[in-house]
Amino acid sequence: MSRYYRLRKISGNRLPRRVCLCLGGKMNVSVVIPCLNERHTVPQAVSSAWAAGADEVIVVDGGSNDGTWQCLQRLPCRAVRGPRGRAVQQNLGAQLAQGDVLLFLHADCRLTAGAADQARRVLARFEHVVAGAFRQRILAPGVAFRLLELGNAVRALWLQCPFGDQALFIRRRVFEHLGGFPLVPIMEDVLLSRAAARLGPLVLLSGPVLVSPRRWLRCGIVRQTLINWRLLWGLWRKRPWEQLAAAYAPVR
Repeated sequence: MSRYYRLRKISGNRLPRRVCLCLGGKMNVSVVIPCLNERHTVPQAVSSAWAAGADEVIVVDGGSNDGTWQCLQRLPCRAVRGPRGRAVQQNLGAQLAQGDVLLFLHADCRLTAGAADQARRVLARFEHVVAGAFRQRILAPGVAFRLLELGNAVRALWLQCPFGDQALFIRRRVFEHLGGFPLVPIMEDVLLSRAAARLGPLVLLSGPVLVSPRRWLRCGIVRQTLINWRLLWGLWRKRPWEQLAAAYAPVR
């Protein structure tokens, strides 16, 4: 196995041949960044996308009132406004994107150099791989955060369930075949990952993606981890979306 990726083969439905990408030539990677009141973090997210090897960077603002929109006018990206909501913002960015591969980056995360090239290479080499994500490096010291990174990697790889802060990427035609992100107020990343995993394996690349620790620092590592697992349990139990969203308060 290359150091650039780890692959777990899974059984299940295979991707219909008509939605497989042609492997000839270079795959273009479009990075889509949804944001809301992120004027302090989005400039670094945009610059990291270019450094990672992106061919296109699109930022979709969901109605910021902190000067984010004005900040975006000075950044090297295509900035658009859309309705508030991470799912709808990411879908809008995907509709505007021109790339063969869609990579969704949260505004408080940063890609490292060559990350887009990692995604490009693994999708070009393995036609049956439909999507993937990256290992995390949470920007805080301490053994607890290193264990958290490990646990998130295990979940993404063995449960085939990466979260959005692991920088999901997916073949464009697979994304379109699945109808994009489900229009739900929370956990749209989990639902898309699950749907993609039914068509083929997801990979976990070495990356890493640099992740802000702000949510864990505010809520506490143990408490936030329990909230995340509670949300997964609630999703499995089909709890009302309003109830799930209320448990995941914004931290801006």
